[in-house]
Amino acid sequence: MTSARKAAIAAYKERKTIGGIYVIRCKVSSEVWVGQTPNLEKIQNRIWFTLRQGSHTCRSLQAAWTTHGPDSLTFEECERLEEEATPYIRDALLKERVLHWRSQLNAEAV
Repeated sequence: MTSARKAAIAAYKERKTIGGIYVIRCKVSSEVWVGQTPNLEKIQNRIWFTLRQGSHTCRSLQAAWTTHGPDSLTFEECERLEEEATPYIRDALLKERVLHWRSQLNAEAV
């Protein structure tokens, strides 16, 4: 293994992940879904992949994707969380903030 590759792998492992709250909206039906994630950079790809496969666990989101198509859904970051010292604190804060945004936006859980 080359030293450049080792350095790239080490840098990848040491990168900071940004957790937060995200919102998915359907432009056609005006439905809104709110979710939480420890890694905002990767969650949209994961959700869109499961929707394309027809296997997303949120039935209403999957139904909106199937009925209206992928172009009808938008993804946006709602809130980014500062890096926390422990995963426990981060997870508790994510749970608190996702409940806040679900009630604010009258949204379903993802």
